[in-house]
Amino acid sequence: MAAQWDTSRYLGLFVSEATEHLDALGKELVRLEGGVTPEAIDSLFRHSHSVKGMAGSMGYEATTALAHSLEDLLDRVRTDPARLDRAVADVVLQAVDALGGHVKAANAGKPFPDSAALIAQLKELTHSIRPGTEPQPSASTPANAPLVESEGPREPELPPRWLVTLRVASTSAQPGVRGFLAYKRLSSLGNLFRCTPGIDEVKAGKLPNGTFTVELESSEPEAVVSKTVSQVADVALVSLSRVASAPPVPSAEEPKPAEPEPRVVGQEPPRTVRVRTELLDEFLDLAGELMLATAGVREVGRTLEETDRGRLNETVDRLHGLVRGLHDKVMKARMTPVSVITDRLPRAARDIARRRGREIELVLSGSEVELDRAIVDELADPVLHLLRNAIDHGVEPPEERRMRGKPPRGTVKLSVKRASDRVLLEVEDDGRGMDVERLKALAVERGLLTAEAARELPEREALLLSTAPGLTTATSVTDISGRGVGMDAVKRAVEAVGGTLEITSRRGLGTTFRLSLPLTVAMVNLLLVGLGDDVYGLPIAKVAGVVETTRASLAHSRDVPVLQFGSAVVPARELSQVLEVPGRPHDVDAVSPFVVVDTDDGRVALAVDALLGQEEVVLKALRRPLDQVPGLAGVTVLGSGRAVFILDVARLERPVRAAAAGET
Repeated sequence: MAAQWDTSRYLGLFVSEATEHLDALGKELVRLEGGVTPEAIDSLFRHSHSVKGMAGSMGYEATTALAHSLEDLLDRVRTDPARLDRAVADVVLQAVDALGGHVKAANAGKPFPDSAALIAQLKELTHSIRPGTEPQPSASTPANAPLVESEGPREPELPPRWLVTLRVASTSAQPGVRGFLAYKRLSSLGNLFRCTPGIDEVKAGKLPNGTFTVELESSEPEAVVSKTVSQVADVALVSLSRVASAPPVPSAEEPKPAEPEPRVVGQEPPRTVRVRTELLDEFLDLAGELMLATAGVREVGRTLEETDRGRLNETVDRLHGLVRGLHDKVMKARMTPVSVITDRLPRAARDIARRRGREIELVLSGSEVELDRAIVDELADPVLHLLRNAIDHGVEPPEERRMRGKPPRGTVKLSVKRASDRVLLEVEDDGRGMDVERLKALAVERGLLTAEAARELPEREALLLSTAPGLTTATSVTDISGRGVGMDAVKRAVEAVGGTLEITSRRGLGTTFRLSLPLTVAMVNLLLVGLGDDVYGLPIAKVAGVVETTRASLAHSRDVPVLQFGSAVVPARELSQVLEVPGRPHDVDAVSPFVVVDTDDGRVALAVDALLGQEEVVLKALRRPLDQVPGLAGVTVLGSGRAVFILDVARLERPVRAAAAGET
């Protein structure tokens, strides 16, 4: 009896790889509804074939059966791409969702969902698409989908065969896993024949010199074969040569052609490995603690004699450089493109628009911009909620848009871009816009504001009333949104990672939600300033400069003190007053430092008692109740062991403006 192959150790790889294929399948299918091409249909087929192959290798019969039915449907559509209308796309997306449910069940160790009804629907639809018949045009067929004429039966063409030589890196921790994964990836391109050594030896990692060969029968070009192999970590394509399926017998007059030389594709690709996010978090924490410990050793060195101090400082400087390098490497490993979030939005936008009777064009840009993985993880749900709101409440139904002189198809734009040390993520729609006066009235009705305060509230802050729990201007409650929940969670999530939320809107023209986010939540360069006996940190990225002058020399504009900075003047305020903390008494004729900082509304000069130097520190998140205090971005610990609050200049903006305007 043959020994059973334990697949449990491959579960993580299966879940990861299958999820990638299903995400790509859903994303490409949504894009195809705007225009179908045979190449794109082939891509869909390969993704479904890969999922089927991986499920089969894991022994998941229910998943294999569902993926096989989906593959059959897509294979039939390949013969006539015009058949991929909206109805077929809906069923394919149902199958993708069901397969996703199977993958989640496998990961959780739970029974697979029953997909018998869906499999029957897929088979019925596959049977209805018979080759050689003209597709019946329908309203659901995309207008620009190409029609493929029936040409009758053809003599089948035999696809070419390739001899593929692969090498698994000697440093691979699981050579058998990587080799078998490459084997399965190649099987998605066509039929595999001889494998040398045998597939059981490949699974066991018994590879002479790390290499093995397979024969692949596929009509795919060489570039596709090469790309498919390159997607498997620790596996390199050594050579790829064409072999004849049935070589002809050469005649005496015609010499036998020489065997083609194997084509060397290139060097071994960079080796990669999947690492759990939690492990990276632990590495980052340890690297941060090492940096704090290094700063502590430096502080101790200041108490030593000059001769000993120099030797210690030299060693500490070298240690600091090594620790900083380690920290930077961990941070680089944590950086993740925003596409992790945005790749799933086209499918979500399609589903929401269909359910709400909207016509939507989703425009994505800047998805390649990278953020700390911790920030990306926290933003997935908030960004999806903003998209739902834009489609459900922002963009009008087609009939209403026509009445307003707008095109029936609404546009929702999501853009991401770098801005100095921040990342700006914007969700913009061209819909109704928000009713500021109605927001104020609802806030007064709920007791959140007095009528007088509502009248004096600037529009920018009035729009943020929509983030108050339970406050919504939606006229109807749907299963998508409209209950007044969500926007408060969006604001909390953005602020929890050190970001800010801003809303701008114009009635009848649309609304924009702007998220300003830090690149990372781990490290920050600070300018340390003293206020009385306390020390605070200002992010260097927000410091435009420092001016030392007397308070008596300040000019005034409308009774507001202003400071000359370069060719401009900026309002000058006492940082102690803005923070409402005690500061030292000052003689108006005494020279004091004024730190000029950048805010979203311009520059402000903040008077401090002393400048205490610059330091690179590890940012620690605040816990309740301190995370509710406006103007605090986090806390850090200096080498001396002293805790220092880090100020969030953007969140200090309102009290600074109020003080500069003479408000109480």
